[in-house]
Amino acid sequence: MDVRAVFWWDTSDKTVDASLVSAQVNIHGWAPVDPSPSREHHKTDSIQRPTPAAPVRLIITTNTGHASRLSTTVHNMDRRRVEEVLRKLDDLQEGGGQEISILKISEPISSAMGQDAANNTAAAPRTSDASSSSMDAGPTPASLEADLAHYRELFAKLRFSYVEQVTKEKFIRAIVGDPPLIVTPQDTVALETQNRTAKSQLKALKAEVADAVAELERKGRELSRRYEGVRAEAAALRALPDKIAGLEERIAALRRAGDPGAGDNPLLALPLSRTLQLVDERRAERHELDRQLQQLRSQAPRRHKEAERLQAELGALEARRQNTAAAAGEARRRKEAALGGVQDDLEERGRWYRGGEAALKQMLDLEG
Repeated sequence: MDVRAVFWWDTSDKTVDASLVSAQVNIHGWAPVDPSPSREHHKTDSIQRPTPAAPVRLIITTNTGHASRLSTTVHNMDRRRVEEVLRKLDDLQEGGGQEISILKISEPISSAMGQDAANNTAAAPRTSDASSSSMDAGPTPASLEADLAHYRELFAKLRFSYVEQVTKEKFIRAIVGDPPLIVTPQDTVALETQNRTAKSQLKALKAEVADAVAELERKGRELSRRYEGVRAEAAALRALPDKIAGLEERIAALRRAGDPGAGDNPLLALPLSRTLQLVDERRAERHELDRQLQQLRSQAPRRHKEAERLQAELGALEARRQNTAAAAGEARRRKEAALGGVQDDLEERGRWYRGGEAALKQMLDLEG
């Protein structure tokens, strides 16, 4: 989209359009702009006017189709597709020696001033040097605003001087004419009516121009944001091939590392659906184990207290057992000492009787 705003002036029909803006919107693909002026600059001998510079064209260039294509999401894009997009972007950036840009000036104001001064040495010098210093380092928003303010001031002075001079010439011709020109009140009323109509039309045109300028500014900001997005996505695209190559190498290394152990563990050779199902089963088992572990942890304090109580009882019984064993050993020692080392016959008989009684009870229980 090329938007050209051309400021020009013309005195061939004895009227001056102080600021006539021609906005032309063309949709095409990266076509260069003809820098030649669209109107000739006229100069009369009766009026000394400052010679304006060549027409200034502010061109906003973008390519909507390519921007929409480049703003497509690049996820899951293979290396071949990325390289193709990058090649197209480089062709657009370098093709025809024309750079993708948002704001360009077809002819610098400073160079136009130099050419105009060389062609017309008798012209009055420019009173304001708003853009000569700024254009040396390239156009900037501040320099463009300064140039616009300068041209507005220049056109205002030009209009005032022209109207003044034309009024004087008409007045002198009306006085010295033969016969003299006499203006009647009816002519004045008709002229005022015509002036009011022209003023209303001019006001409507100015409103349309203001709306068009506001719309162009809005579109320019939008295009600037989209262009920055395209640049960021282009940078991401340029980084994608290296990332894809690294990921492919990593996948190949993982496959090489996983192949030797595939025969030892059959789970590594399962398909994706079965692997996901197995993962879900393992997660369910883990959740069940976590639940049981939580229950056991809640029962642990009570079990600790019970174990401490049993440990205390066991300690008392152990002490009692030791005392009983010591007393029994002491009694046996005394008994053996009293019998002179001979075993007690009564004790042996008692053991024999108890064994026989147990055998008889067992036999009777089986028979019964």
